[in-house]
Amino acid sequence: MHEKRKKVICDLVKDQCYVPMKEKELAMFMQVKPEDRGELKKILSELVEEGKLSVTERGKYVKGRGVPEKLVGTFIGNARGFGFVEIEGREQDLFIPEEGVNGAFNRDTVAVRLSGPKQGKRQEAEVTQIISRGTTSLVGIYQHAGNYGFVIPDNEKFASDIFVPKERSKGAVTGHKVVVELTDYGDLSKNPEGRVAEILGHVNDPGVDILSIVKGFELPLGFSEKVINQAKRVAKDVSDKDREGRKDLRNVTMVTIDGEDAKDLDDAVSLSKEGDQYLLGVHIADVTNYVQENSALDHEALERGTSVYLVDRVIPMLPHALSNGICSLNMGEDRLALSCLMTLDQKGTVISYEIAETVINVDRRMSYTDVNRVLTGDEEAVKAYEDLAPMFLLMKELADLVRERRRSRGSIDFDFPESKILLDEDGVPISIKPYERNAATKIIEDFMLLANETVAQHFYWMELPFVYRTHDKPDPEKILKLAAFINNFGYHIKVKSGDNEVHPKEIQKLLGKIEGDAHEALISRLTLRSMKKAQYTVDCTGHFGLACQYYCHFTSPIRRYPDLQIHRIIKEQLRGRLLEGRIEHYQEILPEVAKHSSEMERRADEAERETEKLKKAQYMEGKIGEVFEGVISGITAWGIYVELPDTVEGMIHVSKIEGDYYLYREETYEMVGRDTGKTYKLGQKVWIMVDGVDYLQKSIDFVFAPEREESNGEGRKEACC
Repeated sequence: MHEKRKKVICDLVKDQCYVPMKEKELAMFMQVKPEDRGELKKILSELVEEGKLSVTERGKYVKGRGVPEKLVGTFIGNARGFGFVEIEGREQDLFIPEEGVNGAFNRDTVAVRLSGPKQGKRQEAEVTQIISRGTTSLVGIYQHAGNYGFVIPDNEKFASDIFVPKERSKGAVTGHKVVVELTDYGDLSKNPEGRVAEILGHVNDPGVDILSIVKGFELPLGFSEKVINQAKRVAKDVSDKDREGRKDLRNVTMVTIDGEDAKDLDDAVSLSKEGDQYLLGVHIADVTNYVQENSALDHEALERGTSVYLVDRVIPMLPHALSNGICSLNMGEDRLALSCLMTLDQKGTVISYEIAETVINVDRRMSYTDVNRVLTGDEEAVKAYEDLAPMFLLMKELADLVRERRRSRGSIDFDFPESKILLDEDGVPISIKPYERNAATKIIEDFMLLANETVAQHFYWMELPFVYRTHDKPDPEKILKLAAFINNFGYHIKVKSGDNEVHPKEIQKLLGKIEGDAHEALISRLTLRSMKKAQYTVDCTGHFGLACQYYCHFTSPIRRYPDLQIHRIIKEQLRGRLLEGRIEHYQEILPEVAKHSSEMERRADEAERETEKLKKAQYMEGKIGEVFEGVISGITAWGIYVELPDTVEGMIHVSKIEGDYYLYREETYEMVGRDTGKTYKLGQKVWIMVDGVDYLQKSIDFVFAPEREESNGEGRKEACC
């Protein structure tokens, strides 16, 4: 009967008189009984999978085009049961409704089939096969329940609790944070099952909160004895043999400029002027001299991909014997370096350059604060650094030229506020201070960007294998949506007709126009959301945000593996060893290096965000009941996000907005009262009261502070406490 019904549907769709119909329309046309609707859905899915039917973007069934290509990607779960599948090379991920997840867990590699119309802008699909599991262990809170227990995962992308038999609990008690290894992934009728592999401590013990995040993201804790011993063996002082064949720059005046608490100093700068030309040197620690290819150190660095900077600790890519020792450009000590020596004209244009292996000796370790004091004319600072002050002023002069040249071509600078969370000895947050960029931080940014561009351009034209830092153009649909939205505020951006592309200069001009505008925060955020993420690639496709054709990461080999990798290529080229065999070697390994490094960068970013969210939630627990002014930073169907001046963000759930029934307007990012028409918009200033925190979700709950009918002189209602 099942096959007969499939044939009936196929014959219907093939008929010349057939008009494409959705599933519901087919059911009505074929007079399918309500109790048989489930079988109809199954038949339609099978016919799509077999290629006998296809589904249009509007969800209508038409004649198939043969067996469709198998789509394979990574499943991203959601706490509410549904998920998404990211497929490499596909612009938009696929939406997987709860009934189509079919046992997939977060990070699983799955095969899917397209199964219905687009949900908003996302095509709907169904998981047909779990090819490999992406998660073997989870971190969560253990709950004892008689002869068994269960673990509530910290990661909200996992919707199911993990069942743990008593004999596999390792003695865990209610409230313990544990690592649970999955032994059975469960199915529709039963929960996943696991065993406790490690007890991290009680949920309220100092340090357990951050440790849980470290374990949850599978970040490495410490180095193996083999790696540490190797680092100690190679971390020897610079010898005469090390200096052979290198350009000796020890007599060149140079400084490091970093934050006060920085320990891994991997870049130094030098600057002088001859006539009308600036001689700029960017000197980067030669880490590859100590981390040889295929050594234990190299394998560990590649696996980690990057250093991770959490609120209470740094998880370094390399052992401290290197990162804080021989590879750190410490003042007064000979160090091996790779230097990009650039000559610039009066307009800040690089007119010639040299990339060389060098030996250097830093004259002074400087902080951003002290250099900025010199630049702003602080008499005490100018006197303390009188021998270096002229060079700092010259750096400011050149950096301004370089920045203006970059700005003139369209480079985009999103200057959102950042913060630093200060903790006490028990890891309890005691303050959140804004981190502001000053003239000194901008100087270093400008010089590092210039060196990265120069090195990337050099190796691009040599047509050698390389790792580039690329940033693709924004999605045309997002740009059109942005253009339509900002038009409501009297702003516009030029969009290229035909392909709807935008030049980065248009984005930069927009950010300049809105500066100081009441809607600046709103438009800046939406503009940032329309951008794509930068990544590492072997193809030099340009960097949209910097408005440049060539860009790489050259300046931080202590903390980023791509920098370390290209240093190795640069040195082989300088020494004449980059012959056919080595070129083929790099062509083979670099795609995976770039892909893995991008993935590890995303993991580090997510872990850093999670620790910040957690500590901000802990900090705001002491502020419950207090009132603050903030800015609406996000609006969704379930609530309004508000950001405070210290970068703390919380949410006002839609159920807690009193006085009206509110509806979310996606196209205008607004929450509107159905009866009163009262509107909340992105970028709007509001007064909120801290209502509570949720450690598990790392979230902060706000409510609107009580209002009173009081004008501020401009006819606007003020909120007060």
